[in-house]
Amino acid sequence: MMQISEKQRIIRLTIIAGARPNFMKIAPIIHAIEKFNGNEKRIEYRLIHTGQHYDKNMSETFFEELNIPMPDINLGVGGGTQAEQTAGIMIAFEKELTEHSADLVIVVGDVTSTMACSIVAKKLNTKVAHIEAGIRSWDLTMPEEINRMITDCLTDYYFTTTELAGQNLRNAGAEDKQIFFVGNVMIDTLLANINRLVKPAIFDTLSLKEKEYIMLTLHRPANVDEADQLKALLNEIVTHVHALPVIFPIHPRTAKIFSELNIKADNLHIVDPMEYLEFNYLVKYSKAVITDSGGITEETTVMNIPCITLRDNTERPETCTIGTNELIGTNPKAIKPTLDKLFSGNWKKGGIPELWDGKTAERIIQVISELRIEVV
Repeated sequence: MMQISEKQRIIRLTIIAGARPNFMKIAPIIHAIEKFNGNEKRIEYRLIHTGQHYDKNMSETFFEELNIPMPDINLGVGGGTQAEQTAGIMIAFEKELTEHSADLVIVVGDVTSTMACSIVAKKLNTKVAHIEAGIRSWDLTMPEEINRMITDCLTDYYFTTTELAGQNLRNAGAEDKQIFFVGNVMIDTLLANINRLVKPAIFDTLSLKEKEYIMLTLHRPANVDEADQLKALLNEIVTHVHALPVIFPIHPRTAKIFSELNIKADNLHIVDPMEYLEFNYLVKYSKAVITDSGGITEETTVMNIPCITLRDNTERPETCTIGTNELIGTNPKAIKPTLDKLFSGNWKKGGIPELWDGKTAERIIQVISELRIEVV
């Protein structure tokens, strides 16, 4: 591995976040930079929020919760179509990066901001590092998969969560010297906060008991945009959980569709989107989680919570082959037999993937500190 040149004593990073989950991934990176610097600033960073997702809860309280500073700038791009959002991010970030040059742009995950900022950085001759590189669902109907593939075509330094992700990159032409298997930054955040989780008010309001309720999250268009599909999924879930409470933090867009479904189930509890520490408290003490999220399957694997994923594919297969997750597809009829397996006590025990140990960000920053990044 190459050493820092004498000319470049301070490495200047621009760190991109476009949606709330991105901040959970960059929080440990910031903490690792601060730990690495100690009393001598050797790495400095500029934190950019593209504003891709507007979240009323993206406030000072959220940043205090993760113990990270407010972004240096919010580009305020907002919503729109895929093309409108991509274009808006590119225009705004080009101006930002031109005014505040960097030696390395760090992007995380697979949101539109990840792809758009990678394109801008490369066109401005700036190196790009992708954290969570190489994961693949091989499903091009997912916007996230397109974002991942384009970003990885442009990336200079790949930080991967698994050896499989590294192999995906090699198969696409990446060189070994570019790929660093470091682990999972989302798990860094989880483990750093596992003893800080906050019991939400609804736990007592609904008289919930440990391991006697189900957590539910749904947000993918295939599951929530078609009223008949959403209704069928929910009916199967509430009918076959042995009358246990089902806690469903619901997205406002999904809530509008849900209000038209006329579902009457005493054990289904619709709640507002939750803060990170409260949500994971409920996950930790649940009997199981039903979801179509990728990140939650990682967290349930580490917390050893049974997870049922309502998707036809996953970019995180290790949560199934090693962890507690089972991928059952989007057919509502697959729910009953899966829940029967859960309630019979036959769920797999699961293990934790290699290097998902809470030290991923430290490994990333150590690698970055040892790179010779050519300044153009």
